[in-house]
Amino acid sequence: MGELKRTPLRDFHAAHGAKLVDFAGWEMPVQYRSILEEHKAVRRAAGLFDVSHMGEVDVRGRGAGAFLNALVTNDVAKMYPGRVLYSPMCRPDGGVVDDLLVYMRGPDDYFLCINAGNIATDLEWMHARAAGFDVTVTDRSAAYALLAVQGPRAAAIVQSIASVGLGPVKYYHFTQGEVAGVRCLISRTGYTGEDGFELYHAASAAVPLAEAVLAAGAPHGLELCGLGARDSLRLEAGYPLYGHELSATISPLAAGLGWTVKLDKGVDFCGSAALAAEKRDGPARRVVFFRTGDRRIVRPETPVAGPAGAAVGRVLSGTLSPMLCEAIGTALVDSGAAAGPLAADVRGSSIDLRLVKPPFVELRKSP
Repeated sequence: MGELKRTPLRDFHAAHGAKLVDFAGWEMPVQYRSILEEHKAVRRAAGLFDVSHMGEVDVRGRGAGAFLNALVTNDVAKMYPGRVLYSPMCRPDGGVVDDLLVYMRGPDDYFLCINAGNIATDLEWMHARAAGFDVTVTDRSAAYALLAVQGPRAAAIVQSIASVGLGPVKYYHFTQGEVAGVRCLISRTGYTGEDGFELYHAASAAVPLAEAVLAAGAPHGLELCGLGARDSLRLEAGYPLYGHELSATISPLAAGLGWTVKLDKGVDFCGSAALAAEKRDGPARRVVFFRTGDRRIVRPETPVAGPAGAAVGRVLSGTLSPMLCEAIGTALVDSGAAAGPLAADVRGSSIDLRLVKPPFVELRKSP
């Protein structure tokens, strides 16, 4: 544990009884009381997550917009100040380097949120592709902490201690202001499928802000939540996790994220030729979502069998859905088998994988 990186809230977590684990080289809370109860609190009231391990990058300069549009698959040119854009960032072969959020603060001023385990790789990738653009790419990860307040009561909680009105802030938009006296970029985004806000702020202010949110949320039923609930919530919502549903060998098209790949945006972005060919011919493999009607979890890397019992793929993610009380997950399978039927062996028993279209539960995201 001593060699792991720590967020500014590490001691806060320990003081509140968190179980700390190694996650992507960071010492992070996996749970406080119970993953099941934390998950249900987010669906029914609200949860507070520390996601300060995520990376932050400033992209600035007259060529910032053009650089980003050539870097990611989605269309940065359609953004405007206050808008947030989700997008994969691809390799020339269409495999994914990372999936990230792009924030537009101004015409020449963008801000990125990238995955914790990919910070060094992403920065190297961006710097290598910045040549020829009037742009500066700056790692700001150490300067920021990030709290996520998620759930149907999240907006009321954050608004009660915010200096700005949050009602006009739509889903995938942001504003800036103070929350409990701490200057924040207040983003109506999240990784749970519920309404809520992510609060980017100075690392030095993380503890007082977390304590203030916790106090404001207590009357609303807010619970401290760890990475365990974050993963089960994102899977119920049908959201990909890099290294599982997206990777260097799983393209956005194979992952079912074709809506993020704007081949008609008028720019040759990294991976555009390979993705155009894949769209024309169809992906060789596809990510599918399944539920089982059984409480036994189908673990990642479990082989998936087709109708004749032959192996047609493997499980990518699997967990027990606290809301459905059954195992759910994702698998990467040959495209010809993607319509099912599919099955997997769990401790000697064959379990049917019932294909579904995500999300697994009704979500209450802000419109």
